Amino acid sequence: MIPYGRQQVDAADIAAVEKVLKGDWLTSGPAVTQFEEALADYVGANYAVTFSSATAALHAACAVAGLGPGDLVHTSPLTFIASANCARYVGATPALIDIDPSTFNIDTNQITDNIQAVIPVHYAGLPVELGALPTRPRVIIEDASHALGARSTTEKVGSTTHSDMCVFSFHPVKPITTGEGGAVTTNNADYAQALTEFRSHGINANRDPLSWEYNAATLGYNYRLTDIQAAMGLSQLGKIDRFIAERNAIAERYREKLSVLPLELPPAAPAGALHGYHLFAIRVPQRREVFAELRKRGIGVQVHYVPVHHHGVSSDIEMPPGGYPHADSVYSGLISIPTFPGLTELEQDIVVATLADVLELHG
Repeated sequence: MIPYGRQQVDAADIAAVEKVLKGDWLTSGPAVTQFEEALADYVGANYAVTFSSATAALHAACAVAGLGPGDLVHTSPLTFIASANCARYVGATPALIDIDPSTFNIDTNQITDNIQAVIPVHYAGLPVELGALPTRPRVIIEDASHALGARSTTEKVGSTTHSDMCVFSFHPVKPITTGEGGAVTTNNADYAQALTEFRSHGINANRDPLSWEYNAATLGYNYRLTDIQAAMGLSQLGKIDRFIAERNAIAERYREKLSVLPLELPPAAPAGALHGYHLFAIRVPQRREVFAELRKRGIGVQVHYVPVHHHGVSSDIEMPPGGYPHADSVYSGLISIPTFPGLTELEQDIVVATLADVLELHG
């Protein structure tokens, strides 16, 4: 089976983890601090705060932004359910804005003055052009789980130049991995301190390290990353530009070889931007049959994603008349084909040849 995504772990990553295992710290310690500082420096933000997962990071971002009961938090229908659930975690209500079919990202033209909070998702690693928003909501939290290393036409994703906070994922199939993990970047010092406290039971982050006394002043959670994970993350971060370059090279080769097949290629990045290509999501006819046949033949395709409003938990979302036609139309044919650093040209050719054969069979 050629999977749709796979981590690339080398000897340097293993050595970095081994060094921590032989040291004094296993839980959050100096390696976490080093990773956070390196991540903030890489994306061009003032602060980075790590978490046990991107979902935990989204929860924390919503909480420290002050979102709660009575607030509508808008996000894309074409995303993993966590992008909407994070609003529910703080008592707010998720709401959806249909996608732009030319990008598969949230349609920024639908962000109006009455929208207080929005979580734009950089789908598949293609950055949302936040600098072009027609209006500025009170809170913008980027879900950049797919987009570490990507760049819009104006800034690197994560700089938070046009947002309040930006969330990354370090799941194994994401741009870099810590096994599981996530982070929030921000330029707001108050948010950074609140995030640090939120991930550690609400305990004051500035307490005297020489004192036994501590104060859990607010409700928090145990959402910390370990030094073991951070050591791997720091090692992986040093290779992120190579990883993204390789993903782009794979994507360009796919575009050339798939252009003659009866399918739709994914949106490309505009001039001056850099796609992260966490996913290479094509659209095919008879998706269910094509998906099943590809899986049967050893091509580990996946569908990203079952739209948010299709889930039972989304019964609290008030759908507009007509629903979300662009998201549903795009979803109806989506299949993510294998795309990851380390995917060989031979494996890519096998994917293309198998896909061609299956499409002919089900054409």
